Amino acid sequence: MQNLKCAFVFGALYVSLFFLTGCNSTQNEVKVNTDLSKNSFFEEHQVETQSDVFRLDSKVTSKLTSYFNDGPPHLSQAQALMQFLVDNGEASLAYQSNANLTASEAFSNLNANCLSLSILAYSLSEFLGFDGHFQRVHIPEYWDQTQGYSLLTGHVNLVVSEANRSLGAAHVLYSKPKSITIDFDPNSREQNFPVSSISKKRILSMFYSNKGAMALVRKDFDMAYSYFKAAINTDPQYSGAWGNLAIVFRVNGFMEQAEEVYQQALALNPGNSNVLGNLALLYKLTNREAAGEQILARLDNKRKNNPYYQIVKGNDALEANKLSDALAYFRQAKKLDSQMHDSYFGMARVYYLRGEIELAKNYLSKAYKQSNFVHDRNRYQGKLQWLQAVAKN
Repeated sequence: MQNLKCAFVFGALYVSLFFLTGCNSTQNEVKVNTDLSKNSFFEEHQVETQSDVFRLDSKVTSKLTSYFNDGPPHLSQAQALMQFLVDNGEASLAYQSNANLTASEAFSNLNANCLSLSILAYSLSEFLGFDGHFQRVHIPEYWDQTQGYSLLTGHVNLVVSEANRSLGAAHVLYSKPKSITIDFDPNSREQNFPVSSISKKRILSMFYSNKGAMALVRKDFDMAYSYFKAAINTDPQYSGAWGNLAIVFRVNGFMEQAEEVYQQALALNPGNSNVLGNLALLYKLTNREAAGEQILARLDNKRKNNPYYQIVKGNDALEANKLSDALAYFRQAKKLDSQMHDSYFGMARVYYLRGEIELAKNYLSKAYKQSNFVHDRNRYQGKLQWLQAVAKN
């Protein structure tokens, strides 16, 4: 699946999401056949409206007004938005890839993904009179594990600019408005990844696609169908939403319709590796093994230098109890990028399953040191404490 998550074809399922969220957008509109998204087998449910997603409730707006009580903030004060989030949330700001929240929900519970936090920051900026626009950050393919699924993630951030303001009869105009970028991922902030602008409509479509991916993981197919269809209705040009909808059709046995929808996704974005991987799986399931393997070979060659891909293959090998293969993949990931905590954690898991507790502790400690997010550090710290207790007994 493709958000913060994608299903993949190595014995699993690729779902694409925008959690740290990814899709490839096209510059020119491609003709779409929206009838391909219709299937009466599924019961369509109501989903959040655009207003629901971006609205700030009175609790939020009253706190905003109080926080910025010295008059409208200037852009030089815009960093106060970040401090405002940290000061007013029920918990410290944290990234959680599977937390797809509306703006008001994200304000009350700041443990959200980057898409939800960016939606919140956009709504806060708009309320304060700033201009905000979203950007897709072109990070390498990255996978996250959720309930046995490997989910391909992408990333978005927000650029906030000073709006043109009227002061009495005078107008203050900027030929090039000052702006700052609000990015909730420390890894993205540290690296100069290319970016491209994306519309509010695409952001809403990504939100629906993320919600649908989580429903798909829960096997709530009616809800998954409803969200993916809403994503397509909102932005028919979003390849990732079409690719995710095809998964719903495929796992429910609608192979021909799934293939047509995959082809629609590829017409919108021929380079969508996530869709290609899922199409390869469909080929293999419909007795077209050679065609499926041909696609997989091309994808494998394309991704071989991506450390996150090596992590996915390592996790697959672990699931298959192929510990030597898993260790080789995790070592290759570390060789490609020694700063990734995921590779150290993978090696720790292998050594633990081999009964080599001291080595497991060593690599778990390295994973802890390389991690940035609080929830990752807490997870590794808890596992370290447990391993230390095990070693004493």
